[in-house]
Amino acid sequence: MSFQALADHALSLPGATQDVKWGADWVASVGAKMFFVAGPHPGPFTGCSFKVDEHRFLELTGLPGLKPAPYAARYHWVAVENAKALPLSELKALVTRSHELVAGKLPKKKRVELGI
Repeated sequence: MSFQALADHALSLPGATQDVKWGADWVASVGAKMFFVAGPHPGPFTGCSFKVDEHRFLELTGLPGLKPAPYAARYHWVAVENAKALPLSELKALVTRSHELVAGKLPKKKRVELGI
């Protein structure tokens, strides 16, 4: 499994768009709000981060290969440093949940516009 597989999955979610922020981070957003970050860009991704439910934050950051995301931990973002830290299916589910958490905070009009 690679971080690229997670980035591809993130981009397949409803209303997802991509861009590069801070010069070297590939970002997937929904409604102009980030829900998945991988980097460095360009080149093979060496890590990624995404938002998680508050009640899962401590559980996930206690696992080997995962840690609180720099600058975003207070918003319950987790950084994945090892692509084998969790099975691909679970990582994809976490990215999907990140998308849901962020999309759920968008105004109803924007969600309808995006088909969410």
